[in-house]
Amino acid sequence: MPGEGAQQNGPSAGVGSGAAIRPGAVILARHGEPALSRKVRLSAAGYRDWWAAYEAGGIKADQPVPAALLASAKGAVHLISSTRARSRETAAALGRDFAADALFIEAPLPPPSLPAWIKFSPRVWGFVARFFWWVFNHHQGEENVREARLRAAEAARRLTELAARGDDVLVVAHGFFNGMVGGALKRLGWRCTLDEGFRYWSARRFEAPFPHPRSGGGGPRSGGGGE
Repeated sequence: MPGEGAQQNGPSAGVGSGAAIRPGAVILARHGEPALSRKVRLSAAGYRDWWAAYEAGGIKADQPVPAALLASAKGAVHLISSTRARSRETAAALGRDFAADALFIEAPLPPPSLPAWIKFSPRVWGFVARFFWWVFNHHQGEENVREARLRAAEAARRLTELAARGDDVLVVAHGFFNGMVGGALKRLGWRCTLDEGFRYWSARRFEAPFPHPRSGGGGPRSGGGGE
């Protein structure tokens, strides 16, 4: 799934000669800060509505874009965002054409059905919902943990294939699912060489052992509720 400017960079130069090729890097970035306010207290039902609005919404205007992420976008050959508006708008701020792919959307956050008088902030609800989803497989008919793990493994395999010819790959997606994909990449033999955490606009860079990583499945390396 190539992005804009699919010219071959240095590591790809030896393809025709049969020389060993060092795979490109895979960079997993989180989207910018969403526009939807978190300064509310919500019941479980209220959080379901809030999360639906969050999933549909974009990011705050006029956010500074980290120079390092701009540089990653400039140097990458394959550029992918999730199909959510907050990821697509973040990708647009990087000044390149990204291919939107639903494979990289966030894992769901269905809250447990607690009594209506119990109210939390969206941040607390995100932690509670993620805990119930991850530990108890509480999915309410949405994607369950096993399905998300399989999706992350498929994403890691696809990214490995894209990077195999020496081209860097940049993905702009979501906190928790990026963590799951990162875990799957590690299972394939990739190493995380840069970890900026889980804040908005943050990124993790993965590099493969030379000449190429293994094939196989993966598990998560993630934190918080994601989003």
